Amino acid sequence: MSEAFEITVVLPAPPQRVYAAWLDSDEHTAMTGGVAEIDPRVGGKHIAWDGYITGVNLELEPDRRIVQSWRAADFPIDAPASHLEIVLENEGGSTRLMLRHTALPDGSGERFRAGWADNYFEPMKEYFATRRE
Repeated sequence: MSEAFEITVVLPAPPQRVYAAWLDSDEHTAMTGGVAEIDPRVGGKHIAWDGYITGVNLELEPDRRIVQSWRAADFPIDAPASHLEIVLENEGGSTRLMLRHTALPDGSGERFRAGWADNYFEPMKEYFATRRE
């Protein structure tokens, strides 16, 4: 068995800006506070939060959708990577971001749901509110 959840948040930046920042090593680092290294192409690897998160970009639809394999350093050794889908929709110059995280190890869903809110969405709201590039 595995766990899954979906979260939606509105960010004060257009989808193009959110998409570009998510896939840029320097901006991802700046908006979350954890060091990221991202190869922004399908098949490219991504590392975030100082190596705590690793994975591969599986599907990229510019300014609209990002699909990644996603594995945390504390996953059980025999657990496969989880699956992350991010959908971006324009909402009057802002972005409605829907994150669907599936195939998580049993018992970890609520912890990762809280982690996305605390370690990504709150810092991202602040980042995009202060950087209108």
